Amino acid sequence: MLWQAVRGSLGILLLLLVAWLFSQDRRATPWRLIGVAMATQLGLGLLLFHAAIGRLVFSWLNGAVVALLAPARTAAEFVFGPLAVPGGEEGSLGLILAFQAFPIAIFFSALTALLYHLGVMQRVIHGLARFFRRSLGITGVEATAAASNVFVGIESMLTIRPYLATARPHELAVVLTAGMATIASTMLGLYVGVLQPHFPGIAGHLITANLLSAPAAVMMARILVPEPQPQQQPQPPQGLLPVLVEADRCGSSVEAITQGANDGLKLALGITAVLIAFVGLLTLANTGIGWLGSWVGQPQVTLQSLLAWVFVPFVWMIGVPSADALAASELLALRLVATEVPSFVSLAASLEAGTWSDPRSVVILSYALCGFAHLPSLGIFVGGLCALAPEQKGVVGKLAWRALLAATLACLLTGAVAGLLGGFTGFSLTP
Repeated sequence: MLWQAVRGSLGILLLLLVAWLFSQDRRATPWRLIGVAMATQLGLGLLLFHAAIGRLVFSWLNGAVVALLAPARTAAEFVFGPLAVPGGEEGSLGLILAFQAFPIAIFFSALTALLYHLGVMQRVIHGLARFFRRSLGITGVEATAAASNVFVGIESMLTIRPYLATARPHELAVVLTAGMATIASTMLGLYVGVLQPHFPGIAGHLITANLLSAPAAVMMARILVPEPQPQQQPQPPQGLLPVLVEADRCGSSVEAITQGANDGLKLALGITAVLIAFVGLLTLANTGIGWLGSWVGQPQVTLQSLLAWVFVPFVWMIGVPSADALAASELLALRLVATEVPSFVSLAASLEAGTWSDPRSVVILSYALCGFAHLPSLGIFVGGLCALAPEQKGVVGKLAWRALLAATLACLLTGAVAGLLGGFTGFSLTP
């Protein structure tokens, strides 16, 4: 237990060191923000992992999300029949993403739209943004972006749209990083649907991971792209920004649900297109790499297996046992080049096959994978931000790669915190 604590602490320091080394201005490192952000992460983690009320909330959230999957699956089976029956259940034809996972995204999109229409989501985002603003000492733009990304995806930029044109580089870095270090609630339902049969407690873990990643994203973005010194830059405006999500565009609950379902369909089609493109291109690249590898007796080598070696030391340092470090690193590399969807699908398949030596690996990996930190997402978020604030194209282009690095480090940091705190209570796949 002591060794796990030491190892986890060193893993956190390693991630912070990497961020500091790639910083635009190491002299402007926000030490106070780092301390407060780490305290926030560890405090929230301790509450959810160790406090009785925290474990109760964790279990309730897990049960609530799992309960929401039932009507989503019933609706999918009504439309698609046996094609929508989840893998492992009687009558199932196996895992088919298009008919089993994507309908869940449509259902959660409609539910989210309804909650926006009723004003529930705005109040939650405001409360979380206020907490981030006061605890981390960041601007309203950064606090609102970080808070909204815990619940939604690229549409979170609409919450700060009027302020993007005049936002400063460190604020834009936080906007991009927070978007890529977290997942949207619609995708949360998709991943839970894929993993829940093999990992009953996954919903609670993913909700926790998303919440912990928000302060981690702010911190990593601010290390890599620090705020200029006070004498070079005016003080940031005080107060919170209004949440300007397009929630009032619908005149009724029925219209909100219909619009949300249509948006969910567009999301599912968008995911389908991205997966076909990037998985296909990855397969093409792996064919070429395998051909080159055959010349040196390594025909099984792939792009993700090569990139995995970059992640191995980080994965081991955040607490993944040595026997599983390479396999976990390959899933992180797969997310980087082909989105997190095939990574979670592969994780589910490996759980079904029983290939992991320790449940600790699966729990830590689920936290580290919980984010849009990949190349397709980089293009989506950069393109979306430039479309909303075309005058910032030059700045955003310079920030893009640092934001992707910051998001990747933030996800790994969340995994490190889970590994550190979970080591004191043990790791279990059940809630």
